[in-house]
Amino acid sequence: MISQISKEDLGREFASMKEPIEACVHCGFCLPTCPTYLTMGDEMNSPRGRIFLMKETLEGKLNPSEIDPYVDNCLGCLACVTSCPSGVEYGELISPYRAWSEKQRKRGLGERLQRVALFKTIPYPDRFRTASKVASLFRPLAPYLPKGFSAMLELAPSELPPKQEFKEFYPAQGEKKGRVALLIGCAQQVLAPRINRAAIRVLNRNGIEVLVPRSQGCCGSLAMHIGESKGARKAACKNFETFPEDVDAIISTAAGCGSGMKEYGTLFAGEEDALRVQAKDYASKVIDICEYLDQIGFTPPEIENPETVKVVYHDACHLAHAQKVRSAPRKLLRSMPGLEILEPAEWEICCGSAGSYNIEHSDTAKELGERKVKNLYATDADIIATGNIGCLTQIEFHSKDKETPLRVVHTVELLDRAIE
Repeated sequence: MISQISKEDLGREFASMKEPIEACVHCGFCLPTCPTYLTMGDEMNSPRGRIFLMKETLEGKLNPSEIDPYVDNCLGCLACVTSCPSGVEYGELISPYRAWSEKQRKRGLGERLQRVALFKTIPYPDRFRTASKVASLFRPLAPYLPKGFSAMLELAPSELPPKQEFKEFYPAQGEKKGRVALLIGCAQQVLAPRINRAAIRVLNRNGIEVLVPRSQGCCGSLAMHIGESKGARKAACKNFETFPEDVDAIISTAAGCGSGMKEYGTLFAGEEDALRVQAKDYASKVIDICEYLDQIGFTPPEIENPETVKVVYHDACHLAHAQKVRSAPRKLLRSMPGLEILEPAEWEICCGSAGSYNIEHSDTAKELGERKVKNLYATDADIIATGNIGCLTQIEFHSKDKETPLRVVHTVELLDRAIE
C-alpha cells in the first residue's frame, strides 16, 4: 500500500510504523484468524481495516479519536502476522501507534482510574496480592459497578497460593551445560509461583544453573501493549540494571513477557544510541523456556509404566504468533512418557486474555474465552497445557461452570511431572 507517511515526520521513535503499512496488500488472509473480526464481523475491526485507518490518521486525513475504538478493540494477538503471506509485521505498527496516539488522547475519568488501578497493582506482586484479596471480598458488588471495575472483581481469584521466596542461585545437576537468568514475572509469582519452581527444577536437572535476580521487576509488557511506552521503558531499564550480562539466556515462562521483551528494540527506538544498543542486547538473550530446552537437548525423566494422560495443548498467542514458537512445546511434551498430545480446533484464535484485555473489553474477552474452552474440551483431554499465565487463568475462569473442570497447567509443569 503506497502511503504519504514520512519517517522524518514520525521521528525515530515511531518510524517503524511506515513499513508495515506499506507492506500490506489488502489480500484479506488475516481476516479469518482475527478474533475481533470473527466476533464483531466488520472490516474496521480487522487487521486490514485497522491498517487502513492508521494509515489515514498518520497522513492527517483522520483524527486519532475517530479510530481509537477500533484500535482499542485489537487484542494484539498477532494471529494476523502468522496468516499474512506478505510478511506484514503488524506488531511493529500497533504498539508504536498506540504509544503515538496515547500522547494526544484525552481519556474520561473512569478510564483513567481503571488504568491507574491496573498499572499500580499488577506489576507489583505485593500490591497485586493485596488487591486480589480485597477484590475477592467485594465480588458481590461486581454487577453494580462499571464494566472494567466489575471485571476486575469477577476475575480476582478466590484463593491465592502462599507467597514464595526464591533464592538467587540454583546450581546445575550433573554436568553443567549452561547458565541462565529467570524472569519470575509479576502476576505469575502471585497467581502460580509453582510454574517458576517447576522451571527451575527442569532447568537444573538438564544441567543448567539458574540465577533469579532479587531486585527484578515487571518487564513492562502490560504498559507497552496499551500505549504507556514511558512506563514500559522505565520497567525495562530497571531490569537492564538487574539482570547480569554473563548469562547464556534470559528465560521467560510467560509468553506475554517474552514477546514484550523481544520488542525492546522497537520500544527504545527513539532513545539515545547507548540505550538502544542495551535494549537490543537484552532482547537478543530473551527466550521462552520450551525453546531453550529444545535447543540444549531436553532429557525427559525416566518413568516406569506411566499411565496415559491425554493433554490438549493451547497455543498462547504471544508464543505461537509473536515469538513463532509452536513446535518446541509439542516436541518436548511428546518426549514425555505417558503423554498423548491432542490438538484443538481453531488453535490460532486468541482465548481473550491478552494482557488486560479481559478487563478493559470484558464482553469480547468472555465470548472468546468461552469459544476457546469449548474447543479445548471437545478434544476429550484429561489436562490442558499452555505456555502463558494469562491464558491459564482465562481458561480456568471460563471452565469454572463445567461439571468437572479440567486442570490447566503450564507446559513446564508437565515436563517436571509436577502435576502428580
